[in-house]
Amino acid sequence: MIHYFSSNFKLGVLGGGQLGRMLLAETQKYDIYTLILDADKNAPCAQICNEFHQGSLMDFYTVYQFGKKVDVLTIEIEHVNIEALYKLQDEGVKVFPQPEVLEIIQHKGKQKDFFASNTIPTANYKRFTNLTSLKEKCQLPFVWKSAQFGYDGTGVKVVKTDADLSSLPDTDCIVEELVPFKNELAVIVARNENGDTKTYPVVEMEFHPEANQVEYVICPARIDSAVAEKARAIALKVAKNFNHVGLLAVEMFQTENDDILVNEVAPRTHNSGHYSIEASYTNQFEQHLRSVLNLPLGNTDSKVAGIMVNLVGAEGFTGDVVYRGMEDILEIDGVTPHIYGKKETRPFRKMGHVTIVDKDIDKARKIAERVKKTIKVESRKL
Repeated sequence: MIHYFSSNFKLGVLGGGQLGRMLLAETQKYDIYTLILDADKNAPCAQICNEFHQGSLMDFYTVYQFGKKVDVLTIEIEHVNIEALYKLQDEGVKVFPQPEVLEIIQHKGKQKDFFASNTIPTANYKRFTNLTSLKEKCQLPFVWKSAQFGYDGTGVKVVKTDADLSSLPDTDCIVEELVPFKNELAVIVARNENGDTKTYPVVEMEFHPEANQVEYVICPARIDSAVAEKARAIALKVAKNFNHVGLLAVEMFQTENDDILVNEVAPRTHNSGHYSIEASYTNQFEQHLRSVLNLPLGNTDSKVAGIMVNLVGAEGFTGDVVYRGMEDILEIDGVTPHIYGKKETRPFRKMGHVTIVDKDIDKARKIAERVKKTIKVESRKL
C-alpha cells in the first residue's frame, strides 16, 4: 500500500491556475507534498505549493522531466503534451486522467466522435478541417467550435449571418446543430482506479449573454427529479465508457422535450463544482484527490443549497486588480468569496468566485443577484 500522508510521496499537477490553487487547500489538509508546473512565474499556485516549476505544459521535454519527479501526475487544465504523458505512463508513473482519455477530450471533434460511437446523446454535428469546406456544406444557423484550445467562452460562436460566417478563423473545427433548450446543466462524476464512482447533484448554469461564460451555478438544479436522474445516469455512462480516473464534468442541454444531450466534457475539477467547497460534504477538489490516489470516495450530497457567482474582470478595466464592494458582501450571511491570486484584471478574465449557501434555493438566488451587483473587479488605472 502506498503511504500518501506525511511521507515521501509526491503528487505532480500540470497547471498552476485557480483550480490548482483550490486543490492545494486539500493537499495541505492531507499533508501531501505537491509539485506544480506552469508557464507563468506568477501563477496562482506559485507561492503556496511545495515546489513550483516554470515551463510550458505543451513542451514534451518539460512535461516529461517534470513527470519523472513525481509518483502520481494529474492536471488542472487539459491542454498539455499528450506524448510526454504516454511515455511517463509507460515508464510507471501513474497519470490520471489517463493520456488516452485526454487525447480524445482535448479535441472536440474526437470528443463528439466518441459520444456518437458510444451512443451517448449529443447534438448533430459535422467536422471540418478548413473554412472553405465548411462554407460549402453548412447552412445557417449553427454553433461553431474550434476543435482545440477553446476555454471560458473562447473558441465558440453561434453563427447566424453571413457576417458571422466570414469572421470565423480558418481552423480545424466542428459545426453543431442549434438545439433549442430549457436549461444548461452539468454533472460531475468522480471515479477512482478501482472503478468506484459517485456523481454530484445536477447543477443548473446561467451564462453571460456576451462572454459565453457561466455567471451563476445553481445547486440543486431547479428541474424535475426524473430529468435529474436521467442526467446523472448519462454522466455516469460517459465516465464509465471513457474508463476515466479522476473527476469528469459533463455539461449538458435539457431540451424542450426534456431530453438530455451531452454538450462537452472536462476531465478535471470544474467551474460547475465550485459551490461544493461550502455546500457539499466532500468538495470537488478533495474528491479529485481521493479519485487520483485511489482512495475511498467521499459523500457528494449537499448540506445546503449552493449558488456560485463568477467574479470576472469588468469591461473597460485592464491592469492591477482592485475588488470593490468586498466588505459589503461579507456582511451578508452565507456569503464566502474566493480570490484566485491573479494580480492583473482584464475584461471577463476569471478572477474569483463567491459562494452563497442557504437552506432556501430561491433566497440564495436572490442574494447571488445582490452579490453580483455589489462586487466589482476593476483596476487602479482608470
